[in-house]
Amino acid sequence: SYNYHNQNQPKNGQRSNQQIPQTLRRDEGYDHREALFGLPPYGASIEAKVYYAGSTLCNPNADYTRGGYPERPIGAGGEMEPMTSPYILMVDRGDCTFVKKARNAQKTGATALLIADDSCLCSAGSSCIPDDLEDTCEPKEPIMADDGSGSDITIPSFLLFKQEADPIKKTLTANAMVRAKMSWSLPQTGDTVNYELWTTPTDTSSRPLQRNFRKIAKALGEHASFSPHNYVYDGAAAGCVGYDGENQCSNLCTNNGRYCLSDPDDNLQTGLSGADVVKESLRRACIWQEYGKDGVGVEWWTYIDEFLFRCDDSHFTSEECVKDAMEHSGVEKYKIDSCMKDAGGLDTDDVNHIFESELSAKESTGVVILPSLYVNKSPLRGRLSVPEVFEAICAAFANGSQPAVCKSCQKCPEVEQCIDDGKCPESIRGETTNAVSTPVFIATVAGLTVCFGCIGLIQWQRSQRQMRAQVRGIMAEYMPVDENKLAETIGFEEDGVDDDRGLD
Repeated sequence: SYNYHNQNQPKNGQRSNQQIPQTLRRDEGYDHREALFGLPPYGASIEAKVYYAGSTLCNPNADYTRGGYPERPIGAGGEMEPMTSPYILMVDRGDCTFVKKARNAQKTGATALLIADDSCLCSAGSSCIPDDLEDTCEPKEPIMADDGSGSDITIPSFLLFKQEADPIKKTLTANAMVRAKMSWSLPQTGDTVNYELWTTPTDTSSRPLQRNFRKIAKALGEHASFSPHNYVYDGAAAGCVGYDGENQCSNLCTNNGRYCLSDPDDNLQTGLSGADVVKESLRRACIWQEYGKDGVGVEWWTYIDEFLFRCDDSHFTSEECVKDAMEHSGVEKYKIDSCMKDAGGLDTDDVNHIFESELSAKESTGVVILPSLYVNKSPLRGRLSVPEVFEAICAAFANGSQPAVCKSCQKCPEVEQCIDDGKCPESIRGETTNAVSTPVFIATVAGLTVCFGCIGLIQWQRSQRQMRAQVRGIMAEYMPVDENKLAETIGFEEDGVDDDRGLD
């Protein structure tokens, strides 16, 4: 859960508050829950005006931007003027999944989403007033889980409890402006950041990170300490160990039903089994135990990359392929085999102390979704891509303690190339691409000003000469002239001739 206290930085890393009006502002922020999808801007914040859609936002074909509150003027087409960006959109809970609401909010152009709970939690007591006094309270907090399709969601989302959301909705429906701030920070623990990854050998979502983060982990060096964790199920708690001590879950488990994983291809008869994945999990845990004492574990990262390149799919259980991957990773196989055996093995009805340690860590951390990554014990939400994870790690350093690699590459979209070059390449700097220095800009403007000024002067002189010629022509046609005299120039000088020249 995420509960905030009266302090500048929330303990858990996220904060929600209302900036305007002051009557809605709370020093401790608003109690909320964060979505397990979307891309929160760790180390940053979003501050914008709030619109209330007045609906659950479940229709993907509706144009929600021309409704809601505060109301706007009616345009020429008879519709309300659209919401103006940037804005945070508040919607009601219900009718569809949280992911669908976030996707529809994202389509409207919202920078973030606030979901207003429509029922009271039993734990809220008298602080929450139900819309209908006959409504029953909810015994458990809702979880803003991913429905399996949330990989395209980029905006962050918060769920506000009913007692928190009702005053905001009341203000907005009265057509008053509300301005909110949503911020994300990671616990800062000094000049060293701890980060840990929970996954399984068959988890495909974290593979890009596992294959491409080695260079960054090495560059962070002693400034960051990594801990990989292998997720397994407690077979005894899941009922895989029968009353007679026999394995009740077939080839999903090892150690007579103690440590289990789901069948990766959902076929208990053929293909990989859960026990195969448990075995690879133990192997990877031993590789880290042997080579990860420095908190970097280059050999571990290399083995993961080599295994996925050589042994994935049909060669997953091939001992020869595993041996080849170890040789290309600088891992000594006999050490790993010895570690796996000393930990308790997999074939007998013995306790495996490595897996027991992982089960205890899983329980204390509260991991329920895979993959999961924690930075200084705070969970990261959204897609675990290399740039996002690197930026989150850099954001967790205390002020003034960031390592050089963070200062140079934190905001660079091509982190690996930045690490190789020591700086973010100019061609991918985003807004700085093709930038012009201030002196060059001033000189260019001054040059253009002089150039256009000269052109204007020349054009003015030319128009003056044309006007004088036209006037002389008119005077010559309508005024009698003496054959010994020239026509008067009536105030205009002829080009190259003075007004007071005399007769020839």
